[in-house]
Amino acid sequence: MAETASLGRIPGGIRGWLSRRTTTQLSAAIAVLAALALTGSLLAMGRAVRMDQQEQAALDALADYGAMVSKLGVEASLTAETLTAADAAFLSAWLAAFQSGPTRDATSLEQTCRTGQGGAGVRFIKAPVGKPAGLAALEAVRAEPLPRLGQDVYAVRLARGVLCPGRSVDVVMVRRPAGSLDIIVGRVVDRSGAAWGRAVLAVGLAGGLILLSGLTASVFARRRLTTALAQVSQTLDRAAVGDFSRRAPEVGVAPELTELTAQVNRTLDRLEELLSWLRDSSDQLAHDFRTPLARAATRLAALREAPDAQTRRDLTEAAERDLAQLTRAMTETMALRDGEAWAFETVRLDELALSAVELYEPLAEARGIRILAEVEPVSVLGVQSLLQRAVANLVDNAVKFSPDGGRVVLKAGPDGDGGLLSVIDQGPGIDPIILGKAPARPKPPGDGPESHGMGLPFVRAIVRRHGGRMTIADAAPGAIVSLHFSR
Repeated sequence: MAETASLGRIPGGIRGWLSRRTTTQLSAAIAVLAALALTGSLLAMGRAVRMDQQEQAALDALADYGAMVSKLGVEASLTAETLTAADAAFLSAWLAAFQSGPTRDATSLEQTCRTGQGGAGVRFIKAPVGKPAGLAALEAVRAEPLPRLGQDVYAVRLARGVLCPGRSVDVVMVRRPAGSLDIIVGRVVDRSGAAWGRAVLAVGLAGGLILLSGLTASVFARRRLTTALAQVSQTLDRAAVGDFSRRAPEVGVAPELTELTAQVNRTLDRLEELLSWLRDSSDQLAHDFRTPLARAATRLAALREAPDAQTRRDLTEAAERDLAQLTRAMTETMALRDGEAWAFETVRLDELALSAVELYEPLAEARGIRILAEVEPVSVLGVQSLLQRAVANLVDNAVKFSPDGGRVVLKAGPDGDGGLLSVIDQGPGIDPIILGKAPARPKPPGDGPESHGMGLPFVRAIVRRHGGRMTIADAAPGAIVSLHFSR
């Protein structure tokens, strides 16, 4: 339900696109998006590290500028009118000494040019007279202001061969005047710090792992779904040719298909039940129709040669009874098929039992059979007319197959959360080997009683359509036929 609601909030175009994608494609797309997201985070992290390196270089350059101005002292206050060529030569020599001093920089220019490691310092000083001293390219190169790092702070790129013969470098520099002197002090920015390298490696490995895991998961999901669908398809193929012995696996193969496979299995169970009822009904119809048809045919043949009117009348009435029995059986079959409106209502099982006793009591008394009711109030949901037919079938069979002077007992009462109705007779019973098949009751020798209408298959079909079950047990002697209802 939550997934349906979330999909409902997705725009129609995207929802349509998603509906056309397979699970494998979606898994792969998620893996690629995750890898792209990591790449984006890596770029953002690189920019943050770069800004941190530039900030550190700017702080070092500002410290160098302050140190230079402090050491220049009075020389920094010389003006163009007072500055001589000798002073300019002195400043140049002093800058060269300051540039290459043994403790001036953490990293020498030689190390920077060899390894690309940042931290080396660069200088330039220009007086009104004389030649400038230091790296003149710092004045000529295009500079980018960095106001976030401070006033007069700039970033420059020194091409290959300007500072280092074999590589280009980035420099953050401070450009400020000191008296009549123009001073530029800079630091080379570290191009690939150790922390940055470790971050790149970690993020790269994580992105590769996510991408590989996503693709592997998509392949596994596709194979799992394909296997599960193949098993469901095989089960349906077997059912199509009449083999209902197999069921689709509901768990363990593809949890996404658990609801589908459960529904397929419920459908197959229902189909198997209906086919079983159809087989039982066919067997019972063949049994119930064969004898009345044979008797009616025999009596009609005898009617043609009957010697007197009374005999013809008796044969006609007997044939009519046989045909009426066939009509009743067919009517019951059609009632079960059509469901007789199938309007469920509250039905009292105890009242059905008492009504059946009252209906069959005259027939039972004629043979000396006692028919009793032991009931407690109990209600179930069902179709009143069909449940009446079912109980009437059971009581009719019980009375017909009980010996003269025997006893038939109807019991009704609560059974857990549902209800129970049982009919107990003292007839010949049913072979325990075939109890589970609920066949028609065995016919006594001679022209004895027949089972009523559709018999036990008809009763069992009614109970199943009400969500219940029918059981048959041995009463020693006789049989106990019980109807169990869950509600």
